[in-house]
Amino acid sequence: MAGLISNIFYILDIFAEEKYTGNQLAVVIVKNPLSDAEMQRITREFNFSETTFILSDKPENGGYNVRIFTPEREVPFAGHPTLGTAYVIQKEVIKNTVDTVILNLKAGQIPVKLDYKNDGIERLTMKQMEPVFGRTFDREQISTVLNLDKSDIDERFLVEEVSTGLPFIIVPLKALDAVKKARIDKKKYFELIKDMDAKAIFIFCPETYKKENHLNARMFADYYGIPEDPATGSANGCLAGYLVEHNYFGRDHINIRVEQGYEIGRPSLLFLEAKKKGDKIEVFVGGRVIEVAKGVLL
Repeated sequence: MAGLISNIFYILDIFAEEKYTGNQLAVVIVKNPLSDAEMQRITREFNFSETTFILSDKPENGGYNVRIFTPEREVPFAGHPTLGTAYVIQKEVIKNTVDTVILNLKAGQIPVKLDYKNDGIERLTMKQMEPVFGRTFDREQISTVLNLDKSDIDERFLVEEVSTGLPFIIVPLKALDAVKKARIDKKKYFELIKDMDAKAIFIFCPETYKKENHLNARMFADYYGIPEDPATGSANGCLAGYLVEHNYFGRDHINIRVEQGYEIGRPSLLFLEAKKKGDKIEVFVGGRVIEVAKGVLL
């Protein structure tokens, strides 16, 4: 083993306004090849919602090859890992000021725009894939999975499966009280998702903890080993497309702030933009990345 270069890692807080908030992420820069099983075990060791692996410091087709794992399995796309990994690629791989970093993920190429301030990265914004709208759900069925009353769900809008690379069940609730009291019934949850593409449930409402924000949200995904996620960029991308598609704010474009993670002590802030261009919807999700630690895998 002598002479081998160590695989290094970063621990980051994504969609954070200050350190130790937002969603935690481990990013591993792979210097020595890792098997799929090793990447999965390393992910379980960190035990964050996701861990990413930068496979090479050489770009391919203009982007960097990256894989994303949850504690239970690999996923083709995830939002906060995309931003955090782009941050590390700029800092440790490219080492120059660039406007855009492209990630080659299993879902496809995802460009991330970098905005700088005082010689540091102030915000990162990813352009997600065009939203795909899938099946809709009965409010009664979803309310029992969430341990809510049917009346807690906003009947003006659909409960709907949406994907911008990873599918979610989007559930519009009426009030913050309903968001707070939501609890997953695991038996009903696993029955619901067993024959579906979407394995995660994303709830939101127009009441917020902070008045400057527009929506509050929570995300549940036991299938991926994530009982609740503090900040979910992929789900918020789906939400952005959903809001525009269904004119939630009465217009075909949005530029809003979404808070998430308050209920589990990891307050997070996500910036969502979406607009209709003909019969397509463009979706952008952004936020801050804060470094917490750097280390070596022994």
